[in-house]
Amino acid sequence: MSVTLAMYEKSHEHIGARLAALGLDVTVRTFGKDSMFDIDGASTPPAEVAVDYFWLSSHVNADGSRKTAFDTVLACKSVAVLQTFNAGLDDPVYRKIAARGTRIINSSAQAVAIAEFVFAHVLSLVHPIDLQREQQAKRIWKLTPFREVSRMNWLIIGYGPIGQAIAARAKAFGATTSVVRRRPQTSAAVDRAGTIADLDRFLPDADIIVLACSLNEATRGLADARFFAALKPDAVLVNIARGALIDDAALLAALDGGHLAAAVLDVFRTEPLPADDPLWSHPRVRLTPHTSFAGDGGRARWDQLFLDNIARFVNGEALIGEVDPGDIA
Repeated sequence: MSVTLAMYEKSHEHIGARLAALGLDVTVRTFGKDSMFDIDGASTPPAEVAVDYFWLSSHVNADGSRKTAFDTVLACKSVAVLQTFNAGLDDPVYRKIAARGTRIINSSAQAVAIAEFVFAHVLSLVHPIDLQREQQAKRIWKLTPFREVSRMNWLIIGYGPIGQAIAARAKAFGATTSVVRRRPQTSAAVDRAGTIADLDRFLPDADIIVLACSLNEATRGLADARFFAALKPDAVLVNIARGALIDDAALLAALDGGHLAAAVLDVFRTEPLPADDPLWSHPRVRLTPHTSFAGDGGRARWDQLFLDNIARFVNGEALIGEVDPGDIA
């Protein structure tokens, strides 16, 4: 079928040749920083443009045009499908877009990089690498025992593409994997599954807890005082989802009170994190500036997901990564 495809002008400069090579029956409409579409050389307001498929690539973030891009989507006469660069859809704009009847595709492109980020930090916490380097410098020949991932129970809260990528890697190490998800289904990568109602049962034996779930009213403040009180003293918490999943005061109390060995935090309630926030200097906190997605393969996966999906859309096939409207915060 013939499809009207909309995207940011810099996105088209980047992907245009590869898109054309697919030989699809698409008419491309590009918009600029002023939200106006270029249609046959004429500047056209979005209110006059009906779009079948709208691609929001990461170029709108890199170019500082994120708000313009979302405003453009909302201002269009209609948008049948929106494919976005975001994995999480807790920004209220997505609820507005979905309320107009637009189908939304989120991004799985970040999953590989985030999973590798999680493992890099966990391994560096359970292996005494700093001590080994110190002993090397002092020419000390002494064993440095460490915890094996294969003997650990990983609890992954949230099982979208990111949670799945983390579970697959944990299972490759031989770890036991438990997941909390909307439907308690196990798989080759999952030994035990439950819903959020089962969380109290899963927390006590968890060695590594990874927050990879959506932020919504059911999960906001999920990691609270009760959550931390249920943990083993040597447990490690990793948050690569959203900062508001954690009660920061309860987290600090758990770290100081011996209810948690360490926390790896890539996301925060306020970003950038204020310079006077105590998380910056806490000795048991690993803090990074929302950078877990920044692997060098992300852009290629974003592009490929778009190319795969636009071909599927034109051919009337199921789309990869379509989100249930009820799951949008």
